[in-house]
Amino acid sequence: MKRLAAIILLGMLIFVWPLHSVAQISRNGTVSQSRDSRKAAKKQQKAQKKYAKAQRKAQRRMLKTERKNTKYPPRRF
Repeated sequence: MKRLAAIILLGMLIFVWPLHSVAQISRNGTVSQSRDSRKAAKKQQKAQKKYAKAQRKAQRRMLKTERKNTKYPPRRF
């Protein structure tokens, strides 16, 4: 009987504990932090896209310059 009571109490604790911690987090104003973190993540993603675009552009310029400066040996017939 004591084991059954302990198992039931443990089961209730497992389900109630996460709900309690979520309630505490929302009271502390984490919603605004999550908005700020989403905003920061969006800003970082935008910066990464800009950097990747610049890298692609530099790569294209390098390949173009490489093609221009390639000297093929003269053809002999």
